[in-house]
Amino acid sequence: MVEKKGGKKPAARRAKPPRRKKVAAPRAAREATPESKRVPEAKTKRVAKAAVARKTLESPTERRPFAGIQGLGPAPGATHSRKRVGRGPGSGLGKTAGRGNKGQKSRTGYRHQRGFEGGQMPLHRRLPKRGFTNIFRVEYDIVNLSDLDRFEAGANVTPESLVASRLARRDRPVKILGDGQIGKALQVSAHKFSAGARARIEAAGGRCEVLAR
Repeated sequence: MVEKKGGKKPAARRAKPPRRKKVAAPRAAREATPESKRVPEAKTKRVAKAAVARKTLESPTERRPFAGIQGLGPAPGATHSRKRVGRGPGSGLGKTAGRGNKGQKSRTGYRHQRGFEGGQMPLHRRLPKRGFTNIFRVEYDIVNLSDLDRFEAGANVTPESLVASRLARRDRPVKILGDGQIGKALQVSAHKFSAGARARIEAAGGRCEVLAR
């Protein structure tokens, strides 16, 4: 039998004394505290109110009060940083830089025509077509005889005077229609006249002059 060599015995761990629970002072002891050492109730409320206000200001969702022109800035959360691609896997947009895997949209220079639906028949070709649009159509500004009643008798009514009176626009030809009555002799110059308008103007002693477009 081999005898073990003697060695130092490990020191026994010191046991920690048990923690003592804090016991609130009895009510009689609290009331016996001298008046000079008591914290006023108003001061306690003021400190608590200041702590709440400080916490509110530190909240990122609340806007800080304006303290001068140097404090101007967008509201918290109104702006955010630009997406930075191609900055490695630690950026959260590594490898494919947010473009996904393969396909036409992952390539540089991807473009598609307006209305393209991935090869599906686009909406503007699926809808039925009716009629046509006349590309040579001329849009006239309409002026009735009742509108010409504002001019003085014997006045020369031209497209320029109609534009000044806000009855027509500068870039459109003018057509006179026979809605209303006219009892003044006017010299009316326009690009087109209806048959009824021409008859009433001439019956009132006026004259109609057709302008070239």
